[in-house]
Amino acid sequence: MEKKLTASKQLEIRFSEVDSMNIVWHGSYPLYFEDAREAFGRKYGLGYMTIFSNGYFAPLVEMSFKYKKPLVYESKPVIIITYVPTESAKIVFEYEIIDGEDGTVYATGRTVQVFMDRDYRLVWENPEFYRDWKRKWEIK
Repeated sequence: MEKKLTASKQLEIRFSEVDSMNIVWHGSYPLYFEDAREAFGRKYGLGYMTIFSNGYFAPLVEMSFKYKKPLVYESKPVIIITYVPTESAKIVFEYEIIDGEDGTVYATGRTVQVFMDRDYRLVWENPEFYRDWKRKWEIK
C-alpha cells in the first residue's frame, strides 16, 4: 500500500471572499489551494523556498476544481491536501474542502506543478533534492 502524505489547514471565510449571494467567489479557491500547499510544505519540508534554494521553480501548469456545495461567509471549512505520487518530474496534489464538523464536502480539486531551472527551462527529470525528498518519505 502506498504511503499517503496529507496535511490540513483550517480556513476562515472572510467577507471580502463572498459575492452578493453570500457565496465564496470562485476566484478564492486557488488561494485556498495555495494555503494548503504552504501547509504541506511546512509539514513535509517541500516548501517553495526549499525548491527555490535548490535552484528550481515549481510553477502550476494545471488546476481543476469541482464544486459540490456553496461555501458561505463565516463558514469554517478545513482543506485537506494529499500528495499524489508520480515518477514524472512534477508535483501533484489533490484537495478536499470539507466542513470541519460534519465532513460535508464543499469542493475537490487537483493541481500539477512542474520543475523549471533558474533560466526558465522545463526540467524533464526529477531534481536530486526532490528524489532525496521522496526517499526520505518513502514514496515514488
